[in-house]
Amino acid sequence: MAQLVFTAICSLDGYVADEAGGFAWAAPDAEVHAHVNDLERGVGTFLLGRGMYEVLRYWDTDDPEADREPVMRDYRQVWQAADKVVYSRTLTEPVGARTQLRRTFDPGEVATLKAEASRAISVGGPTLAAQAFSAGLVDEVCLYRHPVLVGGGTAALPAGGRVDLALVESCTFGGGVVFTRHRVLH
Repeated sequence: MAQLVFTAICSLDGYVADEAGGFAWAAPDAEVHAHVNDLERGVGTFLLGRGMYEVLRYWDTDDPEADREPVMRDYRQVWQAADKVVYSRTLTEPVGARTQLRRTFDPGEVATLKAEASRAISVGGPTLAAQAFSAGLVDEVCLYRHPVLVGGGTAALPAGGRVDLALVESCTFGGGVVFTRHRVLH
């Protein structure tokens, strides 16, 4: 059975975007980006809400300027090697390769995917992740916390409902970003 992992880059006070929807402050430096690449290298399928998909589908195309940086080129390969399932009521068709479109999140379908998958499954985007948490499907929580307080906006983690966790790993990067990986205690 594959693990369902929620990963987010967020502020120290737990937001993935500020009140204006901005997240430029969360851009990973090369050291953090390399760590993200290594973490997501084992992902076989990304489950994404529309907003997260629209941010990440950039990696479906080539960008010679960005690809000069080895860490960017590496992430593009990680992204393109994985399947994607996008949950959206507004998209009419998937844009990228290896991408399927679903109108609604079906916990039973995701449980079956977990049971049949041989590689990790990543859930991206706080709204979609909240549904996965609510259904008891999330196995790990990985957070990259940037040393900034944004004071409000889009919360990385769902409100309500207790989820007990056990710390599995933590590290600090040169720019002050702190990574933590927790296992969900089911």
